Amino acid sequence: MGSLSGEYDGPNGHITNGTCTSKGTRENGHGVAANRSSAVHARVYGSLDLTVLGMNSGTAMDGIDCALVRYRQESPTAPLHMELLKYDEIPVPQRMKKPILKMLRETKTTPSAMSQLNVQLGQMFADAVQEFCEKHHVDMGSIDLIGSHGQTIWLLSMPKEGETRSAFCLGEGTIISAQTGITTVTDFRQAEQSVGRQGAPLVALIDGLLLHHPTKTRLCQNIGGIANLCLIPADKDGGVDAMVDWDCGPGNMFIDAAMRYYTNGEQEYDKDGQWGAQGIVNQEIVDDFLAKNEYINHHPPKTTGREVFGDNECQEIIEACEAAGCTKYDTLATITRITAQNIIRQYRTFLPSYGIDPDSIDEIFMCGGGARNPNIISYLQSELPNTRICKLDETGVPADAKEAVSFAQQAMEAVLGRAALVPINSDSLTPNCISGKIAPGRKWRELIKMCVDFSNSWEGKGPLPTVKDMIVGKPYTDWIP
Repeated sequence: MGSLSGEYDGPNGHITNGTCTSKGTRENGHGVAANRSSAVHARVYGSLDLTVLGMNSGTAMDGIDCALVRYRQESPTAPLHMELLKYDEIPVPQRMKKPILKMLRETKTTPSAMSQLNVQLGQMFADAVQEFCEKHHVDMGSIDLIGSHGQTIWLLSMPKEGETRSAFCLGEGTIISAQTGITTVTDFRQAEQSVGRQGAPLVALIDGLLLHHPTKTRLCQNIGGIANLCLIPADKDGGVDAMVDWDCGPGNMFIDAAMRYYTNGEQEYDKDGQWGAQGIVNQEIVDDFLAKNEYINHHPPKTTGREVFGDNECQEIIEACEAAGCTKYDTLATITRITAQNIIRQYRTFLPSYGIDPDSIDEIFMCGGGARNPNIISYLQSELPNTRICKLDETGVPADAKEAVSFAQQAMEAVLGRAALVPINSDSLTPNCISGKIAPGRKWRELIKMCVDFSNSWEGKGPLPTVKDMIVGKPYTDWIP
């Protein structure tokens, strides 16, 4: 999958070895700024210097990803410098996970229960901030901003007649802000939908900034609960201004549901693909599912979630496998192949409509839990033998941290009122300068003053220019999954 040594030749062809720190800032052994009495750094007037904690709990609810990121930018037209200071995963308490999964599976609840759950999840994320900071000796006063994705309960991104496009992500931002004292940005999906887009995927900005290359066509393939892709053409072919993205369909969600079913909840995922590797794929069931599923065969743009590929849908596949005489290992192998074969199906069916030949993709960068499943990776490589498949970690940002880093940056863009990159296949290309809901913290005035000073240094007309060039300060290696 590649290795890093010596000077770091960044993925965009830049030498990104080394990092800058504010004068007088002392760092601990992991690069985390320590003992700062204020979250506002010593800096040149009009420049940007923010430390942001990005948080994400994905559809699989396997943990709360926490990424502490420092962003620096000399002026609105200068490259954005980012450094991942610390990343970790905080477990989702079972007292929260089990009731939510049960509720989503049964789709039965009450307004009272949902209202309470919003507050409880807000408290859960606030507790995760506290746990993260205590574990890694981070002064909470050194954090300028939190970007919390929250927990997706329902995503209606492709409404049918009579329905309204909507996103329901819980984890009340005012609770997080009140408990931590840190300005908190939430509701990124609803903010995207407000300007006519589907609200997912939300990571094209980080995929594009990390992966655009002068001559190479690259694709970022995430396999979380849902699998999604972002195709970034070479800079000579449009680069970040010509990206396309969409949700492919099931990622780990079916695999995890099957593991819970066969182990009575004792195992929540197929570690290293061990169960799937012991089975034989029922190709007929795979082909039938992929041919008949409406979402899989719908042309992008498209997004999906647990409401389409949840436990109930997985149960139907399990029953079909058992009726065909499959063992539990055969069933896992079959379900895993559905994920892998559908990814290739998405490439070959839809990328040509955007002028991309799947066999011309130079590199695929993998992220998400499915990137550690050898059964998926080996299938992808067998179908694309001339494409280099590697881990996103080669960019200097661990694959597991990518989404949390993305929400850190989206929070920063929200307080700046600066639009992020938009894939060209989106329903709407309207720039979104208000990319989330903001709950002010104790240092709100200092934070906004920095943002205003930075904005006032922009001599152009209209909104701040979208960031299209980012330099990773140094590769983050202090993370072992």
